[in-house]
Amino acid sequence: MTATSPISVLTGAATDVGLRRPHNEDAFLAASPVFLVADGMGGHGAGEVASAAVVEEFGRLTGRPSVTVDQLLDTFGRARWRVDALPVGGGAGAGTTLSGVAIADLDGDGYWLAVNVGDSRTYRFSDDRLEQISVDHSVVQELIDRGELDRAQAAGDSRRNVITRAIGAGSAAPPDYWLIPAEEGDRMLICSDGLTGELDVDHIARVLREEAHPQAAATRLVHEALLHGGRDNITAVVVDALSVVGGDGRVDDRGTQPAFPDDDDELDADTRPRARRVREGSSQ
Repeated sequence: MTATSPISVLTGAATDVGLRRPHNEDAFLAASPVFLVADGMGGHGAGEVASAAVVEEFGRLTGRPSVTVDQLLDTFGRARWRVDALPVGGGAGAGTTLSGVAIADLDGDGYWLAVNVGDSRTYRFSDDRLEQISVDHSVVQELIDRGELDRAQAAGDSRRNVITRAIGAGSAAPPDYWLIPAEEGDRMLICSDGLTGELDVDHIARVLREEAHPQAAATRLVHEALLHGGRDNITAVVVDALSVVGGDGRVDDRGTQPAFPDDDDELDADTRPRARRVREGSSQ
């Protein structure tokens, strides 16, 4: 008997080189059960090589009903090895961000298994609310967390593109990863900073609200980021949860609703970033 996915999805994706960059160093994967964006960095095309290598490695997880934490972390490790092993002249100094979600099955219920390293972002749009699920690994985010900058100041800070974690680029830091109970009607957005650098959260939420199909939403987000300047490569992946096993908030037969693996050693405090609600609108 063939296993079925605990989350049935409909997806859309769009990417553009932007108006100022010679190459598109973004790469994305939108093939169930894995949905992610990688934003490469490094001169002479190194970032393009790095992001493509990471997406290719995670592509090995596609075609199955779900992904486990161990599978995700093993794949992350292989992706890091590939980037670190890029030859001199073919990607020396290469690095990439990574952000996204995979479909996970926890005791028969559908969960989003989120992963993040760097400053690409994962959002959830649900019940007309836009939440930033990931937490940026950036100098500016650290200053915000310490109370030294507010959001308005951060938007214009010269350090806003300086990240503190990556795959490659001399970084050996682990990714954040965590499990989120999925609900029918969830709309997940994964994007590079070329999108969030041009569109504020109100604008993003409006597009996600107005476009019924995920492909239309992804295409419009990228188009409107171009209209607002297109200063970087721009990528958006939109994933709609059409149905979710156990996704109505019911507790399981044991009276608990697990949110993380049973072994707390797998998830330290650094891998449980809080979700940030950044937009709340009225119902349509």
